Amino acid sequence: MPKITVDGKTYEVEEGKRLVLAIESTGVKIGHRCGGFAKCTTCRVEFQEGEPDTMTQAEYHRLVQRELFGHARLSCQIVCDHDMSVHPLLTADIMPQWNGDTGPAPETTVTPLAEWLPIEVLKVNEET
Repeated sequence: MPKITVDGKTYEVEEGKRLVLAIESTGVKIGHRCGGFAKCTTCRVEFQEGEPDTMTQAEYHRLVQRELFGHARLSCQIVCDHDMSVHPLLTADIMPQWNGDTGPAPETTVTPLAEWLPIEVLKVNEET
């Protein structure tokens, strides 16, 4: 089973679980205001270790649009298939205007349908 470390605390998670759901299962109230469809970026995280080397096309487009590419990842677009260490950037604890409502429950599979892209190629495209 993969292990995720969230702000220094480590948990075993089910192989293939969406990272946003894995983080939420640890008790961290991470945002997912769009329901996990890569539209709102409230589920964004910073990676300390184990950043995946692929990303969905939906994640790439949203991160570029919001000028977050290279700075954050969307946990709703990441599958737990290896050990990772992350820091959630938007949680109910720091967003009082959410009134504890982090958003609609994300589906168990990555949505929209994942088209995986290698990050190294995307980084080269951004530099040119």
